[in-house]
Amino acid sequence: MGSHRRRAPSGFDRGVSAAGIAGVAGTVLSVAAAAFGAVPAAPAPQDDTRAEVDRLYTQAEKATEAYNKADERADSLRGEVSRARDRIARQQERINTMRDAMGSLAGAQYRSGGLDPSLALIFADDPGDYLDKAAALDRITAHQADELKKLQFAMRDLAQEREEATAKLAELEKSTKAVARHKRTVEQKLARARQLLNALPDAERAAYDRASRSGRLDIPGLGSGAPASGRAAAAAAAARSALGRPYVWGGSGPTGFDCSGLTQWSYAQAGVGLPRTSQGQRSAGRQVPLSQAQPGDLVTYRSDASHVAMYMGNGQVIHAPYPGAPVRYDPVGMMPVASVTRV
Repeated sequence: MGSHRRRAPSGFDRGVSAAGIAGVAGTVLSVAAAAFGAVPAAPAPQDDTRAEVDRLYTQAEKATEAYNKADERADSLRGEVSRARDRIARQQERINTMRDAMGSLAGAQYRSGGLDPSLALIFADDPGDYLDKAAALDRITAHQADELKKLQFAMRDLAQEREEATAKLAELEKSTKAVARHKRTVEQKLARARQLLNALPDAERAAYDRASRSGRLDIPGLGSGAPASGRAAAAAAAARSALGRPYVWGGSGPTGFDCSGLTQWSYAQAGVGLPRTSQGQRSAGRQVPLSQAQPGDLVTYRSDASHVAMYMGNGQVIHAPYPGAPVRYDPVGMMPVASVTRV
């Protein structure tokens, strides 16, 4: 909160008494109240702080998903670059072998073709033997030409591989920088949120923890819905086993999770691979209406699908909410629902 320095009284101000000011203020408030009803109370400072913390957590969650996306792309690019390097090494070895073979053929041709063919035939001790050698030389020459073409194609392929590998390396560097940038953003948002929460009185901080998204670790009567499939049932069981584990931004289990890390890990226990981000998971299956949601379905939130949870039945989801809050149950309508995906 900023401080406001009192303004020095002007000549006009000096002519107005404190009582007069109070009277005018009272009259104005009375008229306003009569015309528009009671004047609403200004938000308490703690309310502003809690709203700011919610906003920072939302921004951090979006930055976390951007971090996960960039990190996933960086991992993929590292694999592509590694495979490209292997291909380049093999292609270079093949070219070296072809060049050695070409050198041997050229040497044999030089040794066999030192004389003009007509003179060599005249002076040959055995013309028949010479013709046999000449025919072999023709075949060597044709083979050499063929090998030369193969060498040229191989060198062209090698140049293309190197060009593609260079582009992949540039993209990897860009993605790595994006990872670092998103990481800094998340850390700054979370540090500011912690600073604001720590500034609240103990009672207010405890009230925020209790009220935020009405989270509970145990919700009775979740057996009313049937999972869509055996793998959905296995994923839901894995999500239940993670209840109480901490939120860790960028975490994909098993000791800590962010929102998409929890759903990815849960489905991995069922033998199903999901994308790393909530946006990717939204497209990992068939979209169904919220009214038809079944245990194991993925529920994404906000228009940008920056948060994801797993539906468990009875109007509840399991998710990793935000830093400081463990994996838990919450009402499916805790935030605006963007989509429901059946994997």
